[in-house]
Amino acid sequence: MFHTRICDLLKINYPIIQGGMAWVATAELASAVSNAGGLGVIGAGNAPASVVRSEIRKAKNLTNKPFGVNIYFLSPYVDEVIDTVLEEKISVVTTGAGNPGKYISQFKQAGIKVIPVVSSVALAQRLEKVGVNALIAEGMECGGHVGELTTMAMVPQIVDAVQIPVIAAGGIADARGFVAALSLGAEGMQMGTRFVCAKECTVHDNYKEAIIKAKDRSTVITGKTTSHPVRVLKNRLSSQFDQLEQSGAGIDELEAIGTGRLRLSVVDGDVDNGSIMAGQISGLIKDVKPAAEIIEDIIIKAKDLLKSLTNIE
Repeated sequence: MFHTRICDLLKINYPIIQGGMAWVATAELASAVSNAGGLGVIGAGNAPASVVRSEIRKAKNLTNKPFGVNIYFLSPYVDEVIDTVLEEKISVVTTGAGNPGKYISQFKQAGIKVIPVVSSVALAQRLEKVGVNALIAEGMECGGHVGELTTMAMVPQIVDAVQIPVIAAGGIADARGFVAALSLGAEGMQMGTRFVCAKECTVHDNYKEAIIKAKDRSTVITGKTTSHPVRVLKNRLSSQFDQLEQSGAGIDELEAIGTGRLRLSVVDGDVDNGSIMAGQISGLIKDVKPAAEIIEDIIIKAKDLLKSLTNIE
């Protein structure tokens, strides 16, 4: 019922992609999602190539299913990470914070599928022209780096503007969001925050608990005065960011206070002073369970939802 071009492109059972979240999307989570029939993704973030290679090889020992690597173009190690991905013969890369255009020929020669994250119609059309295989249209409801358009408004516009498959992302955590994404014309969905609360996700329990306790208005966008705004859960750090921005602090000062804060929350569990990247959908997440159960629950309930909708006269 839910077999789309994305399933054929990525050789997966369900068109469900796991977000490539830095520090969060490790081999354990990526392999669990892939084993469950979706596409797991290792988040390279700002990690050196040696760390990324280690995660890739760990994932290869945990799954024989396809999985991907998310490449973050603001990383100082981006070229080395790309070399590693090529050497390790990864089947798919998702990309963010930059244009993968100059690397497309290398990826194509290696048989790697390229799926960039986009936040506008113009960028989607530009990347289709350079030969990417699909697009992740991510609305500002997402956690982490955000654009200016919402998922509901942006996805159908991008679907109408390109011929390649589109994956919806941002504000999706359950079967209702999955069906909505398909209704907008997307051929798959990407989830990040929901998979943070997967059992296999290695983030500190305090991070997961913060998401579970979140309500509908628990997130805020920090770094609005920079070119890279970020959505996080409200805490002491986000308040400090807000105060600094209101006082006219420069980008260097803001970057200084933010350095190392994601690791502080993910690894050390300091959810007061660390950055808790999470989407607006956090208020909908109430439990921690295996990735396979998350995916199975979405597929079963989506089928039931569609059956109920077909009975409407």
